[in-house]
Amino acid sequence: MKLSKIYSNHDERFVPINFRDGLNVVLAEIRLPENRNKDTHNLGKTTLGTLLDFCLLSKRHARMFLFKHINLFEDFVFFLEIELSSGSYLTIRREVKEATKISFKKHLSPRQNFQHLPEEKWDHYKVPFERSKSILDGILNLAAVRPWHYRKGLGYFLRTQDDYSDVFQLRRFASAHSDWKPYVAHILGFDAKLISDFYEKETEIEKLNSREKTIKSELGGSIEDLGRIEGLLLLKQQQADKQQAKLDSFDFRDQDKDKTRELVDQIDDEIADLNAERYTLMYNKKKILSSLEDGEMTFDPERAARLFKEAGVLFEGQIKRDYEQLIEFNEAITEERRLYLQEEKAEVESRLKEIGEELNRLGRLRSETLSYLSETDVVRKYKQTSNELVELRSDVLKLTRQRDDLQTLQKLRADIREAIDGKTHLVSALEREFKQKNSQVSDNVYKTIRLLFDEIIEDVLDQGALLTVSLNNQFHPEFGAEILDDSGNATSAQRGHTYKKLLCIAFDLALLRAHLGSGFPAFVYHDGVFESLDRRKKSNLLEVMRRYSNFGIQQIITLIDTDMPPDVDESPAFSEDEIVLKLHDEGPDGRLFNMPSW
Repeated sequence: MKLSKIYSNHDERFVPINFRDGLNVVLAEIRLPENRNKDTHNLGKTTLGTLLDFCLLSKRHARMFLFKHINLFEDFVFFLEIELSSGSYLTIRREVKEATKISFKKHLSPRQNFQHLPEEKWDHYKVPFERSKSILDGILNLAAVRPWHYRKGLGYFLRTQDDYSDVFQLRRFASAHSDWKPYVAHILGFDAKLISDFYEKETEIEKLNSREKTIKSELGGSIEDLGRIEGLLLLKQQQADKQQAKLDSFDFRDQDKDKTRELVDQIDDEIADLNAERYTLMYNKKKILSSLEDGEMTFDPERAARLFKEAGVLFEGQIKRDYEQLIEFNEAITEERRLYLQEEKAEVESRLKEIGEELNRLGRLRSETLSYLSETDVVRKYKQTSNELVELRSDVLKLTRQRDDLQTLQKLRADIREAIDGKTHLVSALEREFKQKNSQVSDNVYKTIRLLFDEIIEDVLDQGALLTVSLNNQFHPEFGAEILDDSGNATSAQRGHTYKKLLCIAFDLALLRAHLGSGFPAFVYHDGVFESLDRRKKSNLLEVMRRYSNFGIQQIITLIDTDMPPDVDESPAFSEDEIVLKLHDEGPDGRLFNMPSW
């Protein structure tokens, strides 16, 4: 797998880049004096690596420049042409706007332009993202990284400035060691399944121990013998059955003292309510009788006429007639009122009779109920038996839970012992594996990579380097890369950023050469490759790169002209053919994207 070409649907804003088989140089020229001392220049040499990763189906995330500045790039469609190990080519089409819909087209000739290829001509058109990754994984067929996906270790071959901090743990590996260490061990030639199985066994034991701790906590810290618990449970269950039989032999009519007490309380409440109603009715009846007695008219017009005559006052005529009419009207009203009062009196007396009968019935019922409650011996015996049964059932339930927990605990401990035995066997297998792979007499991929790694560092720095893979005290794989002094001892050189970067470059190149032709990527992208190296080391590294290009490894490197290796025989370090992209700071047309800086 090599890179052949990258282009877009906007040639005027993104000039197509054709990659060579060997060394490919992306050169950024700083032409303006005021930019000479700047750390960053925003020309796009690092951005190219991110763009290649996007075309190789990295996940969409908001921090990526294409989506962070979506207003500038939403109409872009990118095309990456890849050379396959079979000699044919594959073009990957990915839009920014619909970044999760990918298209694929296989073809025989390189340097194609499929910007305007109709939908029906694509082998796969706008396939969903996860399915697209599976399709691409199948087409690339990188057998040397199986069973992992092609993207798992892609970061070793697309190293940007953020990927030089650690030789082995990539920035995208910011996860549990069990996720990435088996992969690294695999590409170094170790049995990764042993390592994966070991991590899985550790996780299994951890989960089992956690469950054991939980159950022990639920048992309250006192763990009884299971046989004793079974015996106690048998006895308690037998006692509970006996108590239930006693209760079943009693005949309590309503059978529940609490319910009986509730009945008494209910009767008392009803009697109280009826008595209150009877009092109100009797008071109303008294008022009705009083009103009936006061309803007769006591005014006599004839007597009033005689009284007025004696006093010499005229009472005859109209005045007498008005009083007589008033008396007649009053008698009519009084008679109607008396009818209403008599009806109300009849209703009150009827209700008082009903209340009296209901009170008599409730009184008898209350007496009978209280008589039942007075049978204290039977009730007390029932209460005592019920309480004992409740206690026994509680004990049975508690013992049952304890028995179940103990059985689970025993099963867990058996599983833990089995898992620990499995882990012990894996430890033995790992020790044999690491001993065999580290043996000097053994020919394997790991030995080849170690020798190549040392050779590269020796050629560049004139110092040896040691690549190590070992087991730590927990039997986890540990990876190391060290620069050695003349006595073969590790130096502190690799701790600096420049030498850390050099170790990363040497590791990547050694990996590629060791796996060349075995279903492994055959390209690498190294950003800022010569930064901070002195002139002699730059020349040495460039010689190594050219040698590895001759082996068939495609290298894409970026650098600023101030980091250029020295000329050779008064000729520039790089030929015009090797420089596939030249950037500069004199305007938008010198950037990777021909547009103002964002």
